[in-house]
This record gives sequence, C-alpha cells and structure tokens, in this order.
Amino acid sequence: MTRGLSPFNIVSLTFGFAFLYLPIVLLVIYSFNDSQLVTVWGGFSTRWYVSLFHNQQLLEAAWVTIRVGVVSATLATVLGTLAALTLVRMGRFRGRTLFSGMVYAPLVMPEVITGLSMLLLFVAIGLDRGFVTLTLAHITFSMCFVAVVVQSRLLSFDRSLEEAALDLGCTPARTFFVITLPIIAPAIVSGWMLAFTLSIDDLVISQFTTGPGATTLPMRIYSSVRLGVKPEINAICSILIAIVTTGVIIASIATKRAEAERLKAERAAAAGR
Repeated sequence: MTRGLSPFNIVSLTFGFAFLYLPIVLLVIYSFNDSQLVTVWGGFSTRWYVSLFHNQQLLEAAWVTIRVGVVSATLATVLGTLAALTLVRMGRFRGRTLFSGMVYAPLVMPEVITGLSMLLLFVAIGLDRGFVTLTLAHITFSMCFVAVVVQSRLLSFDRSLEEAALDLGCTPARTFFVITLPIIAPAIVSGWMLAFTLSIDDLVISQFTTGPGATTLPMRIYSSVRLGVKPEINAICSILIAIVTTGVIIASIATKRAEAERLKAERAAAAGR
C-alpha cells in the first residue's frame, strides 16, 4: 500500500531543497543589487553586469574556462564512450580488471592526489603547464564519469537490434553508426554535459596543472573572494548558472525526444511483424 508524504517528510524536503538552492537564488538576486556591499540591498540595477564586461581579468578567465570545458568534455566523451564499449562488449579479456580500475580510479581518488600526480607527470616529461596540461587533466578526471553514464545505457541495450541489422547485410561499422550510436546518443549527450559541468567547476586539480595565461574562472573567483566578494563575482556566477541550467534543459528535452522516437520506432517495428 502506497503511503503519502508525511508532514515530517514534507518539512525535511523543504529544508533540504532550501539548504541546497536558497544560496543560489540569493546569489542571483544580489547580482542585481545596486549597492557595492553585496550583503546590503541598495535597489535593483544591472550596473554590475555592465561593469563585468569591462573586467578583462574575469572575461579572459571565463574564455579560458569555456575553451577548456568544451575541448576536455568532447575528448572525454569520445574516450569515455570507447572505454564503456570495451568494458561492455569485449567480454573477459586479459587485463580487464586493471583497465576497469584505471578507468574508474578518478571517481574515488581525492582531487589533491589527482592534481599532484598530474603535476609530477607533467614536470617529469618536461611539459610546460598551461592550456594543454589543464585540458589533459580535465579529460583524465571527467572521462570516467562519461564511461559510467554510457556503460549504464549499454548494459540495458537490446542487442537483437544490432543482430537484425547484421543479418540484413550491414557491416559492423555501419551497424554501430546507424543503430547503436543513435540509441545511446542521449547517454553520450548526458555524459558530455556532465563532463563540461565538472570541468568549468573544477578548482583543486586546475590549481596544480595550470600555468601562466591559463587561469580558469573558479581560480580567479577564489583569488578574488579571499579579498572580499565583489558584485561582479555575483554577476558572472549568475551567468554561469544560467548557461548550465539552459544546457541541462536542452539536454533533457533532447533526451526525451530521442527516447520518444526510439519507442515509436520500436512500436512501429513490432506492429509490422
């Protein structure tokens, strides 16, 4: 028998969601504050958004963050998808346990250890820290999240669809691109969004692997907050929240549409039998 929400559950959920999202709402509200004091409301104004576009340091850091996020998320999605395919489709091969451990290690590894190990690696091979090392580090820790998302979709994949395509004369490569890839595309998109979000949010690993000219926005914000929160910080954080929220909504809509199209195609195929 299904029980409804009790008053205790309602109060717990209310306080839980308030604890998580109320600070974000207050940050967005105070980004429109006319006062220079971020904790004192001085009236509605967009002056800090205008001032933000004249702050070259924040704009350069934001541009670096977006570039690193897009490049690292794209490459991490490709590598994570290949890793998921290997773990699901290759069966019990020699070294599978080691390979699986290496793929999932960043999930449980403290960021300080990951950042320090990446720093020691780059120093050992003589690679100057900058955009390249920062991107490589972000690929390393975000690839495993993509692999988990894609692997979960592949485990529930109906292999009979691929077998039917192969029986009809499709090559394995064509079967993958025509049948498999469109079906797992929602998981791949979700993995890309997760990798991009993790990249633009990272602070600890970035501090170990960055160099001159490759300061990310979280690093810039952290260094500025130590001297006091400036109103421009609220403005650029609100813009980032809007970008991430928009991306999540678009990804959710695309995923639902793809799932609806898949179910429609399966019903049509079942009706035609």
